[in-house]
Amino acid sequence: MTNMDKLYEAVEARGPVCVGLDTDFSYLPADFVDSTLTKGENIVRFNKKLIDATKAVAGCYKVQIAYYESLGMEGMKAYADTLKAVREAGVPVIADIKRGDIAKTAEMYAMGHFTGDFESDFVTLAPYMGLDSISPYLPYAEKQGKGMFVLCRTSNGGAKDFEYEKLADGRHVYDLVGDKLNALGKDYMGEHGYSSIGLVIGGTHIEEATEIRAKYQDSFFLIPGYGAQGGKAEDIAQYLTKGNGGVVNSSRGILLAYKKQPGVAFDEAAYNECVNMKEAIAHACSLL
Repeated sequence: MTNMDKLYEAVEARGPVCVGLDTDFSYLPADFVDSTLTKGENIVRFNKKLIDATKAVAGCYKVQIAYYESLGMEGMKAYADTLKAVREAGVPVIADIKRGDIAKTAEMYAMGHFTGDFESDFVTLAPYMGLDSISPYLPYAEKQGKGMFVLCRTSNGGAKDFEYEKLADGRHVYDLVGDKLNALGKDYMGEHGYSSIGLVIGGTHIEEATEIRAKYQDSFFLIPGYGAQGGKAEDIAQYLTKGNGGVVNSSRGILLAYKKQPGVAFDEAAYNECVNMKEAIAHACSLL
C-alpha cells in the first residue's frame, strides 16, 4: 500500500481537511507562550495541542518549512519535532518544501525529506526545470510508497503569469504540466486507483474545475486556497470525487480560529473550525 492509498483511506475515515501547520510565532495566544522556552519550543507545544485536538477530523497535516527555517536552528528542530508528532499520531503528513532542482541536488533533497530527521510521507515539488526535477524522488515512491504533490495550477493570483499562458496546440501551460505528470504517474499506481504523483490544484480558480477533475481522475489533488484565500466549499467540492480524491488545505483559518471564537481555547476552536470545514465540504459534495 502506498502513502497515497493511506491518504485516501484517511480521507474516507475522517474527511478531506488538511490542517496547515504554517505556524508563525505571532499566531500563538499571548497567555499560552512560556517565556522560559524558545520560540521554536513554544511553537511545538502549540502544534502538538492542535494535533491532539484535530487528529480525529483531519485527513492529513501540511507543514510549511519556511515558517520554521525563518527561526534558524531552533526552527528546524521545531520542524522536525512537528513532523514527528504528526507521524506519531498516525496521520499522513505533507512537507511543503516546493523543491524544484535537478540531478545530485534533487537526490539530496529527496534523501533529506524522505529519510532521517525531516522524514515526511509526502513532499511538494515545483516542476518547471523539467521532469528530471521529479525523477530523483521516484525511487522512494517505488520502494517505500512515498508520495509527492507537484505544482500544476496554483491558487495565487500570479498563477496567470505563466500557468495560464496558451501553447500552440491550445492547451495552457498548466495542462502541459498536468498531462506529463499524469502520464508519469501511471507507473506508480496504488490500490485505490491514485498515483503516488499527486497534483497541487488551487481551489480559488473554479472555471475549469470539472474539466480538470475529469481529466486527471487517477491524480490525487492537494487543494490550497480554502478560507483565507477565498476558496469556498461549493468551489472546492468540484475538485473532489465523491468527497475523496483530494485534500483541502486551511492554515490560518484553523490556526487562528480562536480569534473568531471568543472565550474558546485555541485547540478547541481549531477543532470546531475543522468540523465546520469538513461539514461544509461534505454538504457541497452532496449537492453535485
